[in-house]
Amino acid sequence: MTPAARVQAAIDLLDAVIAAARSGGASADRVAGEWLRARRFIGSKDRRAIRDLVWAAIRVCGDVPRSGRAAMLRLAQGDAALVHLFDGSTYGPAVVAPGEPVAEGGVAPGWLVEALEASGLDAAEQAALLDRAPLDIRANTLKITREALALRLPVESAAVPARNGLRLATGAAAESWPEYAQGLFEVQDAGSQLTCEAFAAQPGETIVDLCAGAGGKTLALGAAMENAGRLVACDIDRARLSRLPERATRAGVRAETRLLDPGKERAALADLAGQCDGVLVDAPCSGTGTWRRNPEARWRLSPKAIARYAAMQDGVLDVGAELVRPGGRMLFIVCSLLDAEGAERVEAFLARHREWRAETTACPLGRPRGKGWRLTPGQDRTDGFFFASLRRV
Repeated sequence: MTPAARVQAAIDLLDAVIAAARSGGASADRVAGEWLRARRFIGSKDRRAIRDLVWAAIRVCGDVPRSGRAAMLRLAQGDAALVHLFDGSTYGPAVVAPGEPVAEGGVAPGWLVEALEASGLDAAEQAALLDRAPLDIRANTLKITREALALRLPVESAAVPARNGLRLATGAAAESWPEYAQGLFEVQDAGSQLTCEAFAAQPGETIVDLCAGAGGKTLALGAAMENAGRLVACDIDRARLSRLPERATRAGVRAETRLLDPGKERAALADLAGQCDGVLVDAPCSGTGTWRRNPEARWRLSPKAIARYAAMQDGVLDVGAELVRPGGRMLFIVCSLLDAEGAERVEAFLARHREWRAETTACPLGRPRGKGWRLTPGQDRTDGFFFASLRRV
Protein backbone atom coordinates (compact mmCIF):
# COMPACT_ATOMS: atom_id res chain seq x y z
CA MET A 1 0.00 0.00 0.00
CA THR A 2 1.10 3.56 -0.59
CA PRO A 3 1.37 5.86 2.44
CA ALA A 4 -1.73 7.72 1.21
CA ALA A 5 -3.66 4.45 0.88
CA ARG A 6 -2.74 3.58 4.47
CA VAL A 7 -4.21 6.91 5.60
CA GLN A 8 -7.47 6.26 3.75
CA ALA A 9 -7.65 2.75 5.21
CA ALA A 10 -7.15 4.23 8.69
CA ILE A 11 -9.97 6.71 8.00
CA ASP A 12 -12.27 3.85 7.00
CA LEU A 13 -11.39 1.88 10.12
CA LEU A 14 -11.88 4.97 12.27
CA ASP A 15 -15.39 5.33 10.85
CA ALA A 16 -16.14 1.79 12.08
CA VAL A 17 -14.63 2.49 15.53
CA ILE A 18 -16.62 5.73 15.87
CA ALA A 19 -19.86 4.02 14.87
CA ALA A 20 -19.28 1.31 17.48
CA ALA A 21 -18.53 3.90 20.16
CA ARG A 22 -21.70 5.85 19.37
CA SER A 23 -23.89 2.73 19.43
CA GLY A 24 -22.28 1.02 22.44
CA GLY A 25 -20.89 -1.67 20.16
CA ALA A 26 -17.62 -3.59 20.23
CA SER A 27 -14.33 -2.16 21.49
CA ALA A 28 -11.86 -0.56 19.09
CA ASP A 29 -9.59 -3.60 19.41
CA ARG A 30 -12.37 -5.94 18.36
CA VAL A 31 -13.61 -3.65 15.59
CA ALA A 32 -10.07 -3.36 14.21
CA GLY A 33 -9.54 -7.10 14.40
CA GLU A 34 -12.73 -7.87 12.49
CA TRP A 35 -12.10 -5.08 9.96
CA LEU A 36 -8.61 -6.35 9.19
CA ARG A 37 -9.68 -10.02 9.04
CA ALA A 38 -12.14 -9.06 6.32
CA ARG A 39 -9.23 -7.55 4.33
CA ARG A 40 -6.68 -10.33 4.27
CA PHE A 41 -4.98 -8.77 1.26
CA ILE A 42 -3.47 -6.11 3.56
CA GLY A 43 0.11 -7.06 4.51
CA SER A 44 1.46 -7.18 8.05
CA LYS A 45 3.48 -3.95 7.78
CA ASP A 46 0.49 -2.12 6.37
CA ARG A 47 -1.72 -3.50 9.15
CA ARG A 48 0.63 -2.18 11.82
CA ALA A 49 0.85 1.20 10.13
CA ILE A 50 -2.94 1.47 9.82
CA ARG A 51 -3.48 0.51 13.46
CA ASP A 52 -0.85 3.01 14.60
CA LEU A 53 -2.59 5.80 12.67
CA VAL A 54 -6.00 4.84 14.06
CA TRP A 55 -4.87 4.76 17.69
CA ALA A 56 -2.90 7.98 17.32
CA ALA A 57 -6.02 9.69 15.93
CA ILE A 58 -8.18 8.34 18.75
CA ARG A 59 -5.77 9.73 21.33
CA VAL A 60 -5.84 13.29 19.97
CA CYS A 61 -9.65 13.57 19.77
CA GLY A 62 -11.24 14.61 23.05
CA ASP A 63 -14.85 13.89 22.16
CA VAL A 64 -16.35 11.45 19.66
CA PRO A 65 -15.33 12.75 16.20
CA ARG A 66 -17.98 13.33 13.57
CA SER A 67 -16.07 11.05 11.16
CA GLY A 68 -12.85 9.16 10.67
CA ARG A 69 -11.67 11.82 8.25
CA ALA A 70 -12.27 14.59 10.79
CA ALA A 71 -10.28 12.56 13.34
CA MET A 72 -7.40 12.04 10.92
CA LEU A 73 -7.37 15.75 10.07
CA ARG A 74 -7.02 16.49 13.79
CA LEU A 75 -3.99 14.20 13.90
CA ALA A 76 -2.61 15.84 10.76
CA GLN A 77 -2.64 19.27 12.41
CA GLY A 78 0.50 18.26 14.25
CA ASP A 79 2.11 16.41 11.36
CA ALA A 80 2.87 18.24 8.09
CA ALA A 81 3.92 15.00 6.37
CA LEU A 82 0.50 13.53 7.10
CA VAL A 83 -1.26 16.56 5.62
CA HIS A 84 0.56 16.00 2.30
CA LEU A 85 -0.87 12.47 2.10
CA PHE A 86 -4.34 13.96 1.61
CA ASP A 87 -3.43 14.16 -2.07
CA GLY A 88 -6.42 12.78 -3.96
CA SER A 89 -4.34 9.91 -5.36
CA THR A 90 -5.78 6.53 -6.25
CA TYR A 91 -6.84 4.81 -2.97
CA GLY A 92 -5.69 7.87 -1.02
CA PRO A 93 -7.81 10.48 0.80
CA ALA A 94 -9.22 13.47 -1.05
CA VAL A 95 -7.43 16.79 -0.89
CA VAL A 96 -8.37 18.84 2.17
CA ALA A 97 -11.06 21.39 1.33
CA PRO A 98 -11.02 24.92 2.77
CA GLY A 99 -12.98 25.04 6.02
CA GLU A 100 -13.37 21.25 6.17
CA PRO A 101 -14.49 20.07 9.64
CA VAL A 102 -11.73 18.91 11.99
CA ALA A 103 -12.40 16.92 15.15
CA GLU A 104 -12.03 18.63 18.51
CA GLY A 105 -8.84 17.89 20.40
CA GLY A 106 -8.40 17.40 24.12
CA VAL A 107 -8.12 14.68 26.71
CA ALA A 108 -11.82 13.82 26.99
CA PRO A 109 -15.33 15.28 26.62
CA GLY A 110 -15.72 18.48 28.64
CA TRP A 111 -17.88 17.05 31.42
CA LEU A 112 -15.37 14.27 31.96
CA VAL A 113 -12.43 16.68 32.10
CA GLU A 114 -14.31 18.56 34.83
CA ALA A 115 -14.85 15.31 36.75
CA LEU A 116 -11.15 14.45 36.49
CA GLU A 117 -10.18 17.92 37.71
CA ALA A 118 -12.61 17.62 40.62
CA SER A 119 -10.92 14.30 41.45
CA GLY A 120 -7.54 15.99 41.79
CA LEU A 121 -5.99 15.29 38.38
CA ASP A 122 -4.24 18.29 36.84
CA ALA A 123 -3.62 18.79 33.12
CA ALA A 124 -0.35 16.83 33.12
CA GLU A 125 -1.96 13.87 34.90
CA GLN A 126 -4.87 13.93 32.47
CA ALA A 127 -2.58 13.99 29.44
CA ALA A 128 -0.66 10.99 30.80
CA LEU A 129 -3.88 8.96 30.70
CA LEU A 130 -3.46 8.81 26.92
CA ASP A 131 0.24 7.87 26.75
CA ARG A 132 1.18 4.49 25.32
CA ALA A 133 1.40 1.88 28.07
CA PRO A 134 4.44 -0.36 28.64
CA LEU A 135 4.03 -4.12 28.88
CA ASP A 136 4.33 -5.53 32.40
CA ILE A 137 4.48 -9.18 33.37
CA ARG A 138 4.36 -10.99 36.71
CA ALA A 139 6.64 -13.93 37.42
CA ASN A 140 4.55 -16.89 38.56
CA THR A 141 6.25 -17.79 41.82
CA LEU A 142 4.60 -21.20 41.85
CA LYS A 143 7.07 -22.03 39.09
CA ILE A 144 9.91 -19.49 38.94
CA THR A 145 11.43 -16.43 40.61
CA ARG A 146 11.49 -12.99 39.01
CA GLU A 147 15.30 -13.13 38.75
CA ALA A 148 15.30 -16.53 37.05
CA LEU A 149 12.54 -15.45 34.68
CA ALA A 150 14.44 -12.33 33.63
CA LEU A 151 17.38 -14.50 32.57
CA ARG A 152 15.15 -16.68 30.39
CA LEU A 153 13.26 -13.97 28.51
CA PRO A 154 14.18 -13.38 24.84
CA VAL A 155 14.20 -9.58 25.32
CA GLU A 156 15.56 -7.14 27.90
CA SER A 157 13.40 -6.47 30.92
CA ALA A 158 13.51 -4.15 33.92
CA ALA A 159 12.23 -4.75 37.43
CA VAL A 160 9.23 -2.70 38.60
CA PRO A 161 8.28 -1.91 42.23
CA ALA A 162 5.83 -4.83 42.24
CA ARG A 163 7.48 -7.73 44.05
CA ASN A 164 7.46 -10.13 41.09
CA GLY A 165 7.06 -7.70 38.21
CA LEU A 166 9.12 -7.04 35.09
CA ARG A 167 8.61 -4.37 32.43
CA LEU A 168 9.09 -5.07 28.73
CA ALA A 169 9.06 -2.81 25.70
CA THR A 170 5.63 -1.86 24.36
CA GLY A 171 4.59 -4.29 21.66
CA ALA A 172 6.60 -7.29 22.87
CA ALA A 173 4.81 -10.46 21.75
CA ALA A 174 5.05 -11.95 25.24
CA GLU A 175 2.06 -14.28 24.95
CA SER A 176 3.71 -16.06 21.99
CA TRP A 177 6.80 -17.04 23.98
CA PRO A 178 7.32 -20.58 25.32
CA GLU A 179 7.81 -19.15 28.82
CA TYR A 180 4.21 -17.94 28.71
CA ALA A 181 2.91 -21.30 27.44
CA GLN A 182 4.77 -22.95 30.33
CA GLY A 183 2.97 -20.72 32.83
CA LEU A 184 6.13 -18.98 34.03
CA PHE A 185 4.53 -15.53 33.84
CA GLU A 186 1.29 -13.64 33.38
CA VAL A 187 0.78 -10.35 31.59
CA GLN A 188 -0.35 -7.97 34.34
CA ASP A 189 0.13 -4.23 34.77
CA ALA A 190 2.44 -3.29 37.65
CA GLY A 191 -0.37 -1.32 39.30
CA SER A 192 -2.64 -4.34 39.21
CA GLN A 193 0.15 -6.41 40.76
CA LEU A 194 0.54 -3.86 43.55
CA THR A 195 -3.16 -4.00 44.40
CA CYS A 196 -2.87 -7.77 44.81
CA GLU A 197 0.15 -7.29 47.06
CA ALA A 198 -1.82 -4.82 49.17
CA PHE A 199 -4.44 -7.53 49.74
CA ALA A 200 -1.68 -9.75 51.22
CA ALA A 201 -3.29 -13.14 50.63
CA GLN A 202 -1.69 -15.80 52.85
CA PRO A 203 -1.36 -19.59 52.58
CA GLY A 204 -4.19 -21.39 54.36
CA GLU A 205 -6.75 -18.57 54.06
CA THR A 206 -10.21 -18.69 52.55
CA ILE A 207 -10.30 -16.00 49.87
CA VAL A 208 -13.03 -14.92 47.46
CA ASP A 209 -12.27 -12.94 44.30
CA LEU A 210 -15.76 -11.57 43.91
CA CYS A 211 -15.46 -9.91 40.47
CA ALA A 212 -12.82 -12.20 39.00
CA GLY A 213 -13.48 -11.68 35.30
CA ALA A 214 -10.98 -13.80 33.37
CA GLY A 215 -8.96 -14.28 36.55
CA GLY A 216 -5.83 -12.13 36.26
CA LYS A 217 -5.89 -11.19 39.93
CA THR A 218 -7.12 -14.66 40.91
CA LEU A 219 -3.88 -16.14 39.55
CA ALA A 220 -1.82 -13.63 41.50
CA LEU A 221 -3.72 -14.49 44.69
CA GLY A 222 -3.25 -18.21 44.09
CA ALA A 223 0.50 -17.77 43.74
CA ALA A 224 0.65 -15.68 46.94
CA MET A 225 -1.32 -18.39 48.76
CA GLU A 226 1.06 -21.07 47.45
CA ASN A 227 -2.02 -23.16 46.62
CA ALA A 228 -2.65 -23.66 50.33
CA GLY A 229 -6.15 -22.69 51.41
CA ARG A 230 -9.35 -22.08 49.50
CA LEU A 231 -9.61 -19.64 46.59
CA VAL A 232 -13.02 -18.99 45.01
CA ALA A 233 -13.31 -16.90 41.84
CA CYS A 234 -16.76 -15.49 41.03
CA ASP A 235 -18.31 -13.40 38.28
CA ILE A 236 -21.61 -12.78 36.51
CA ASP A 237 -19.94 -12.85 33.06
CA ARG A 238 -19.93 -16.44 31.81
CA ALA A 239 -17.67 -15.74 28.82
CA ARG A 240 -14.95 -14.07 30.86
CA LEU A 241 -15.06 -16.51 33.78
CA SER A 242 -14.90 -19.48 31.41
CA ARG A 243 -11.36 -18.43 30.46
CA LEU A 244 -10.07 -18.89 34.02
CA PRO A 245 -9.85 -22.72 34.29
CA GLU A 246 -7.49 -22.99 31.31
CA ARG A 247 -5.38 -20.09 32.57
CA ALA A 248 -5.28 -21.59 36.07
CA THR A 249 -4.17 -24.96 34.71
CA ARG A 250 -1.34 -23.36 32.77
CA ALA A 251 -0.25 -21.38 35.83
CA GLY A 252 -0.63 -24.31 38.21
CA VAL A 253 -3.13 -22.41 40.38
CA ARG A 254 -5.91 -24.24 42.23
CA ALA A 255 -9.08 -22.16 42.28
CA GLU A 256 -12.82 -22.82 42.31
CA THR A 257 -15.07 -20.88 39.95
CA ARG A 258 -18.67 -19.83 40.55
CA LEU A 259 -20.86 -18.19 37.93
CA LEU A 260 -23.26 -15.83 39.70
CA ASP A 261 -26.71 -14.68 38.59
CA PRO A 262 -27.11 -10.91 38.79
CA GLY A 263 -29.29 -10.07 41.78
CA LYS A 264 -28.93 -13.59 43.22
CA GLU A 265 -25.31 -13.39 44.37
CA ARG A 266 -26.12 -13.80 48.07
CA ALA A 267 -27.94 -17.08 47.54
CA ALA A 268 -25.08 -18.49 45.45
CA LEU A 269 -22.55 -17.53 48.13
CA ALA A 270 -24.62 -18.38 51.22
CA ASP A 271 -22.23 -21.19 52.28
CA LEU A 272 -19.40 -18.67 52.49
CA ALA A 273 -21.25 -16.01 54.50
CA GLY A 274 -19.11 -14.90 57.45
CA GLN A 275 -16.48 -17.53 56.64
CA CYS A 276 -13.89 -15.69 54.54
CA ASP A 277 -10.57 -14.34 55.72
CA GLY A 278 -10.57 -11.94 52.80
CA VAL A 279 -12.65 -10.78 49.85
CA LEU A 280 -11.21 -9.00 46.83
CA VAL A 281 -13.70 -6.66 45.15
CA ASP A 282 -12.29 -5.57 41.80
CA ALA A 283 -15.50 -3.77 40.99
CA PRO A 284 -16.98 -2.89 37.59
CA CYS A 285 -16.07 0.69 36.74
CA SER A 286 -15.64 3.27 34.00
CA GLY A 287 -12.02 2.27 33.36
CA THR A 288 -10.71 5.84 33.27
CA GLY A 289 -7.37 4.52 34.52
CA THR A 290 -6.95 2.25 31.48
CA TRP A 291 -7.26 4.78 28.66
CA ARG A 292 -3.62 4.18 27.70
CA ARG A 293 -4.78 0.76 26.46
CA ASN A 294 -8.36 1.63 25.50
CA PRO A 295 -8.38 5.32 24.53
CA GLU A 296 -11.75 5.19 22.77
CA ALA A 297 -13.38 4.08 26.05
CA ARG A 298 -13.67 7.72 27.08
CA TRP A 299 -16.08 8.26 24.17
CA ARG A 300 -18.48 5.71 25.66
CA LEU A 301 -18.96 7.32 29.06
CA SER A 302 -21.68 9.63 30.34
CA PRO A 303 -22.67 11.03 33.75
CA LYS A 304 -25.48 8.46 33.86
CA ALA A 305 -22.99 5.67 33.22
CA ILE A 306 -20.80 6.84 36.11
CA ALA A 307 -23.85 6.87 38.39
CA ARG A 308 -24.73 3.31 37.29
CA TYR A 309 -21.19 2.13 38.02
CA ALA A 310 -21.31 3.76 41.46
CA ALA A 311 -24.54 1.91 42.26
CA MET A 312 -23.01 -1.39 41.13
CA GLN A 313 -19.94 -0.75 43.27
CA ASP A 314 -22.09 -0.11 46.33
CA GLY A 315 -23.97 -3.33 45.67
CA VAL A 316 -20.95 -5.55 45.23
CA LEU A 317 -19.28 -4.08 48.32
CA ASP A 318 -22.35 -4.95 50.37
CA VAL A 319 -22.33 -8.51 49.01
CA GLY A 320 -18.63 -8.88 49.74
CA ALA A 321 -18.97 -7.55 53.28
CA GLU A 322 -21.41 -10.33 54.16
CA LEU A 323 -18.82 -12.99 53.28
CA VAL A 324 -16.09 -11.71 55.64
CA ARG A 325 -15.62 -13.18 59.12
CA PRO A 326 -15.13 -10.85 62.12
CA GLY A 327 -11.55 -9.60 61.94
CA GLY A 328 -11.36 -10.36 58.23
CA ARG A 329 -10.67 -7.91 55.45
CA MET A 330 -11.85 -6.68 52.09
CA LEU A 331 -9.92 -4.85 49.38
CA PHE A 332 -11.96 -2.58 47.12
CA ILE A 333 -10.34 -1.84 43.74
CA VAL A 334 -11.41 0.14 40.69
CA CYS A 335 -9.33 0.99 37.64
CA SER A 336 -10.92 4.44 37.71
CA LEU A 337 -9.51 7.75 38.91
CA LEU A 338 -12.87 9.42 39.52
CA ASP A 339 -13.71 10.03 43.18
CA ALA A 340 -17.32 9.10 42.43
CA GLU A 341 -16.12 5.53 41.89
CA GLY A 342 -13.37 5.49 44.49
CA ALA A 343 -13.03 7.62 47.60
CA GLU A 344 -16.74 8.47 47.68
CA ARG A 345 -17.74 4.81 47.48
CA VAL A 346 -15.55 3.95 50.46
CA GLU A 347 -17.05 6.78 52.51
CA ALA A 348 -20.54 5.61 51.60
CA PHE A 349 -19.70 2.00 52.50
CA LEU A 350 -18.32 2.96 55.91
CA ALA A 351 -21.44 5.05 56.59
CA ARG A 352 -23.62 2.01 55.84
CA HIS A 353 -21.46 -0.49 57.76
CA ARG A 354 -20.39 0.79 61.16
CA GLU A 355 -18.66 -2.51 61.94
CA TRP A 356 -16.02 -1.78 59.28
CA ARG A 357 -13.05 0.59 59.24
CA ALA A 358 -10.50 1.68 56.64
CA GLU A 359 -6.87 0.71 57.20
CA THR A 360 -3.66 2.39 56.11
CA THR A 361 -2.31 0.96 52.86
CA ALA A 362 1.36 0.08 52.41
CA CYS A 363 2.36 0.53 48.78
CA PRO A 364 5.72 1.55 47.22
CA LEU A 365 3.99 3.75 44.64
CA GLY A 366 1.05 6.15 44.70
CA ARG A 367 -0.39 8.42 47.34
CA PRO A 368 -3.42 8.60 49.64
CA ARG A 369 -6.81 9.56 48.25
CA GLY A 370 -9.60 9.85 50.78
CA LYS A 371 -9.48 6.69 52.89
CA GLY A 372 -7.77 4.74 50.14
CA TRP A 373 -4.78 4.84 47.83
CA ARG A 374 -4.36 5.93 44.23
CA LEU A 375 -1.92 5.04 41.44
CA THR A 376 -1.77 7.17 38.28
CA PRO A 377 -0.04 6.82 34.90
CA GLY A 378 1.48 10.30 35.21
CA GLN A 379 3.28 9.87 38.53
CA ASP A 380 3.59 6.10 38.84
CA ARG A 381 3.77 4.89 35.22
CA THR A 382 1.13 2.26 35.94
CA ASP A 383 -2.50 2.03 34.92
CA GLY A 384 -4.73 4.19 37.08
CA PHE A 385 -6.14 2.50 40.19
CA PHE A 386 -7.92 3.43 43.38
CA PHE A 387 -7.97 0.83 46.15
CA ALA A 388 -8.91 0.77 49.82
CA SER A 389 -8.19 -1.76 52.56
CA LEU A 390 -11.22 -2.38 54.77
CA ARG A 391 -11.37 -4.39 57.99
CA ARG A 392 -14.39 -5.91 59.75
CA VAL A 393 -14.00 -5.26 63.47
